Amino acid sequence: MIERGVTDASASTIWRWLHDAAIKPWQVRSWLFPRDPDFATKAAVVLDLYARRFEGKRLRPDELVISADEKSQLQALGRRHPTIPAGPGRPSLCEFEYVRGGTLAYMAAWDVHHANLFGRVEPKTGIEPFGRLVDQVMTTEPYASARRVFWIVDNGSSHAGKASIERLEGAYSNLRLIHLPIHASWLNQIELYFSIVQRKALTPNDFASLEELSERLLAFQARYAEIARPFEWTFTRADLDRVLTKVADRKPQLKLIA
Repeated sequence: MIERGVTDASASTIWRWLHDAAIKPWQVRSWLFPRDPDFATKAAVVLDLYARRFEGKRLRPDELVISADEKSQLQALGRRHPTIPAGPGRPSLCEFEYVRGGTLAYMAAWDVHHANLFGRVEPKTGIEPFGRLVDQVMTTEPYASARRVFWIVDNGSSHAGKASIERLEGAYSNLRLIHLPIHASWLNQIELYFSIVQRKALTPNDFASLEELSERLLAFQARYAEIARPFEWTFTRADLDRVLTKVADRKPQLKLIA
């Protein structure tokens, strides 16, 4: 606007005008209504398990809750020039150009109430790699001899549908597979750990090879396991009811706008 002579106002003044405008077409907020007809019921089961309850009863000490998922397509990006460590008054300097070194998958399982962490690196995700993670946990005490071990998972292809329930519960008689509603990964506690991994171990992405990336993931996992504490999960069934009521109230408004 200044260059074209529309106004001689300063850039900060123009920004203030735009900020105060009634319509801001450059701003976008995404939204998604629950698509799962049993969203509330499925989500409530998970929230109850986080609160150590299942089907209206308190969990026993030998009933454990695992949250699990995969972090797929992790790339090893070898920088064309070495990354320069941070210095006084200067952030770390990471070369923009890189050479792709391939991808791998990282899968992990988190004991919600005891902060036990399991993880492994695989070439890719899938039924068999996830099955190896399950074996890793379920052949270890106290899970091997537990009365019940609840596995909370999303609807990814590695553990989706009734077939996954039959497969995993058939392999371990004390395993109960609990599926989250569709588009509800935000209710899966393992995502909190994955967020920590992304920020503290994978940023910046500066790995000369898949071996180096794998070593970083497993080394961070080992260190985190030493200091891990259960996450302070505060989202309850009451919060879920409040959110779903708010969403239901907004549906007619958005239909009217459309």
